[in-house]
Amino acid sequence: MAKLHLVALGSSFAAGPGIEPIINKAAMRSGRNYAHQLAEKLDAELTDLTASGATLLNVLDTPQQTVFNKTVLEPQLEGFPASADIVTITAGGNDLGYSGGQMIDSYLSYAGPLKWVINKYRGRPTTDVDANELSRRFCAVVDRIKSIAPTAKIYLAEYPTVFGDATRPGVDVPLTAEQVSYYRERARVLNAGYATAAAARPGVELVPVGKASEGHEVGTADTWMLGFGLTMPYYGQVPYHPNLAGHTVVAGMLYERIKASSRSR
Repeated sequence: MAKLHLVALGSSFAAGPGIEPIINKAAMRSGRNYAHQLAEKLDAELTDLTASGATLLNVLDTPQQTVFNKTVLEPQLEGFPASADIVTITAGGNDLGYSGGQMIDSYLSYAGPLKWVINKYRGRPTTDVDANELSRRFCAVVDRIKSIAPTAKIYLAEYPTVFGDATRPGVDVPLTAEQVSYYRERARVLNAGYATAAAARPGVELVPVGKASEGHEVGTADTWMLGFGLTMPYYGQVPYHPNLAGHTVVAGMLYERIKASSRSR
């Protein structure tokens, strides 16, 4: 019997930057991200196309220039195999300026008297993308997948929750209460886009990672997220991203849904 073919798409929250081993430096892709752990659990063939910094447009049809070494990656769906049985997608945050904004605001908190000058000319990263546009982009990705692999089952795995009630502004993170509140609202927009897209297309299942990760945000004792540190990039880590424990939990959630789906057939 042929192995299942698992295909992973998405951004850094799927790629797993900073989690050893890094198997693709340009994409900052880990060999222990949730897709690799899931493939092991399923004994499945894996095609991992995830790339840190990717937007849904980079998944769909727009080449991506990577952040650090300026390598140009082809759109993820250009490498999508027709033999795919299961597809996982975690993306959309970069479309909203979500993780990038958190990191920029955190680094700027150390800029001292220059901060007001920088903010005057930069401001907060803005985007015209709302939940409806995000859902439209998700649906475009889903439709393209279905045109290539019509029988593939697609799982939209939400971003884990980064900031929660227990996250203390100025203590756990170098952000103000207003900034933390802003990014928590961005997370709600992100989750709304996921939910709308999952409901709009057959063969698509939402994996509510956001809800499952409440109580494991930055600042909690059992966190599934990396916090912030000025020297993190030096060690290959990216602030405010899932740690190995977070990826392991997502792999487990996906595994249970995939096995339940196979039993119901």
